[in-house]
Amino acid sequence: MTEVTPTMPAEHRELLSDLSGIVCDYPNVDPEATLAFLASDASGTLDRVGTPEGRRERTGYVILLHATSWYVSARVFSKSLFASYTEVLEGFRATLDPASCSCQDGAHPEDLDSEYAVEAGVSMLAEAGRAAFAEEYGPGDEELAAFDCEGFLAELVDQAVDALREGHRRLFGDIDVSHLDARFVRDDGGIDIVAMQEAIDRSWENNTGSVALWSARRWLTGQVRNEERLGLFLCMWMGIAQTYEGLPPSYARALAAALATIDLDVSCDHPRHPWSTAEATTRSRYLAVLHLYAPEDHPDTPVPAELSAREVWECPGQYAELARTALADISGWRHMRGGEDEDWEF
Repeated sequence: MTEVTPTMPAEHRELLSDLSGIVCDYPNVDPEATLAFLASDASGTLDRVGTPEGRRERTGYVILLHATSWYVSARVFSKSLFASYTEVLEGFRATLDPASCSCQDGAHPEDLDSEYAVEAGVSMLAEAGRAAFAEEYGPGDEELAAFDCEGFLAELVDQAVDALREGHRRLFGDIDVSHLDARFVRDDGGIDIVAMQEAIDRSWENNTGSVALWSARRWLTGQVRNEERLGLFLCMWMGIAQTYEGLPPSYARALAAALATIDLDVSCDHPRHPWSTAEATTRSRYLAVLHLYAPEDHPDTPVPAELSAREVWECPGQYAELARTALADISGWRHMRGGEDEDWEF
């Protein structure tokens, strides 16, 4: 008699494929919709926790919600998805008794990387999946039972809820960038545009969003001298244009408000503006602004002499051009990162 190799149910194999792509940050499905369905399916398990089937599903869904919570917190700008995740996780937490844990020290699965956790979580949803998981990874009965431990599951729930709360604050809350005052405000109260450009140039620090937000708030409060307005605006524009993964609503609110102060319908007689000669590369923009504000220290500039006059730099038409492109970028973030219209209200 031929021994049959256990296999995961077809619908679970599809779920595994979808969630694996998401946690690897290469989704092959709509992440927002897929994760919303996951939270909804998990919620349906709450009424069955008193049954063996329900307890198995609780284990699988807690592991899956924990494994995908980082993606919700960092990639999908949707308040409703945060609410769905938090509600179902807190529902599971109410069914768990950590004090019931009788596992020996070190028995709980540790350092679950997202891909392995997704496979483990999907496998735990059904007996056939558990058998296939045991066949693949060879855990003993005690090791496999540790996945069902209420103490272990409670830890995962607490970690996921903490990550979601912090993610919600970061995406939708009030971001404090006041620490940048010490870096960008000189002793005389003026703004150090060169220091701001150097901060933007250090792209490996992922600080373009913070510089853009600081610039927008400074612009809105009017704490800017006339000679600094152009530099501050360009720093904000660069922070928007060079944050390729998109900024969340917590940043976009102030950025959109600052851009709304620019007259978009203004016209001028200039066939070309200085910034258009520096827009090809990040380095070109950087050199243009440094030369504009510290020409003796930074003599190289991509802007030709015929476009270097300050009145051409300060042309309202150039401000309007830049504001329109920045607003288009912000609109793109909305479509790229999801969420409802009210999540992006400015």
